[in-house]
Amino acid sequence: MSKVVRGDGAYLHTADGRRVIDAISSWWVVTHGHCHPAIVRAIQEQAGKLNQIIFAGYTHDPAEDVAARILRLAPRGLDYVFFSDSGSASVEVAIKMALGYWHHNRKDRTRIVVMQHSYHGDTIGAMSVGARGVFNAAYGPLLFDVASIPFPAKGRERETLNALASICQSERPAAFIVEPLILGAGGMLMYPPWVLREMKRVCEVYDVLFIADEIMTGWGRTGSMFACEQANVTPDVVCYSKGITGGALPLAVTLCRAEIFEAHYSTDRTRTFFHSSSYTANPLACAAAKANLELWEDPETRRRLISVVAMQEKALEPFRTDARFENVRRTGTVTALDLKVNDAGYLAGVGPKLQSFFKDRNLLLRPLGNTIYVMPPYCVTAADIDEIYAGIREAADACGGLCGSKA
Repeated sequence: MSKVVRGDGAYLHTADGRRVIDAISSWWVVTHGHCHPAIVRAIQEQAGKLNQIIFAGYTHDPAEDVAARILRLAPRGLDYVFFSDSGSASVEVAIKMALGYWHHNRKDRTRIVVMQHSYHGDTIGAMSVGARGVFNAAYGPLLFDVASIPFPAKGRERETLNALASICQSERPAAFIVEPLILGAGGMLMYPPWVLREMKRVCEVYDVLFIADEIMTGWGRTGSMFACEQANVTPDVVCYSKGITGGALPLAVTLCRAEIFEAHYSTDRTRTFFHSSSYTANPLACAAAKANLELWEDPETRRRLISVVAMQEKALEPFRTDARFENVRRTGTVTALDLKVNDAGYLAGVGPKLQSFFKDRNLLLRPLGNTIYVMPPYCVTAADIDEIYAGIREAADACGGLCGSKA
């Protein structure tokens, strides 16, 4: 374990004097850089006014401001904001909203449809709608059953769409939940916007609620503010977290259409949306989120995003003809490439060796098995990018006999 004592911009500074490039935004949360002055200042100012208040029967300006600003940025047609404090919690909220919607409309629709290789969090509901495997095998008795469609691999997209249509027609599910354009923990798997658009169309045909999990893909990661923009899609429910505060504090929101809110809104208290947590809409986190949203209103932030996209594509290009790698890909600011090994997958033996190599090179890169991905904060420089990809090339060399053609 390395003790980190300070962060600034794209860098982490350790107790033993090393400067580490944060090439994965500290698990995808840091957007504008560590300890961004505007966000730090907003937290400090809020700490002297109000640091915590129950968000039931009471409200406060930072939360109201954040909700209003998010609704202005989000796809048109999303009308209400529900606060929580983590990505997993926002997914739990989304699932409960969907089930509550059908329950209060007196329709027996409880099935959830998911995508192969998906990941939506580590709480029980979120695990239930994610991929099953070694990570949650011990908790199988707690997980509810779901219907699954295949990942839309290149050239096989129609199979995915046909599978979704078949399930929607035969099982009349309550909702379909999906990570738009990029499946994160499932291997940085990427698919095009037209597939996302078609999946939404299928859900509309069969009156199935469409839940977009933009916890990772939001806040510029895919090159647009939110991934759904690229498909011109408005989800029925959407989850945002991670970069919502610029990576400074935990916060999440779940947005929904008016009809979903109204299904729970009644003088009949049995229709209440029963979900809460102690730190819902925490004022300090909301102050950080407000500062982050203000940064997104600055045209310079958008220009910086475009610059990172270009730098990532330029750095990735030589790897497309490097025989040691395959499935070299990019969506927006996120790149990924698979090192050719005999035991590919999340538990590939090369994974821990790669992670150790990058750590020795002062690079925070955390491969998903043999999949190496780069998702830097938007303050990253061209020199940083060069150093990151030089490290990736050297890592492939250092693997020695571990690398080679797949069996």
